[in-house]
Amino acid sequence: MREYISAGADDTQRIAAEIAGTISPGAVLCLRGEMGAGKTVFTTGLCRALGVSDYVTSPTFTVVNEYDGDAFRVYHFDMYRIEEEDELLEIGFEEYVSAGGVCVIEWPQNVEGALPKHRTEITIEKCGENERKITVQDI
Repeated sequence: MREYISAGADDTQRIAAEIAGTISPGAVLCLRGEMGAGKTVFTTGLCRALGVSDYVTSPTFTVVNEYDGDAFRVYHFDMYRIEEEDELLEIGFEEYVSAGGVCVIEWPQNVEGALPKHRTEITIEKCGENERKITVQDI
């Protein structure tokens, strides 16, 4: 387990870029944290480090955004509005996970039973107005 302290959004993106250097195609990253904790800020830093030039936004209403990186695709999921794991069949979740890209999943607790056995859990906790504690654990 690794822990980081972020002083703000730029620092969170720097930490995400550092973590991006440790992942490979097929990785699944589960981002946990309350609303406004910085999950999408983290994802932006991760995507930039992986060579994504598109503007990164939370896919709250589309469920998944796809981005082309330098070496592979990044699939950014927001499971906040998913109420039943069966809904994942409709969006082809299993195909995304096995496509050889990197999957970043916000609100993974809503689809706990559908998550791959091997994944990286990233928890972002507010410690102040701008400060965040970022915990990374490979499962």
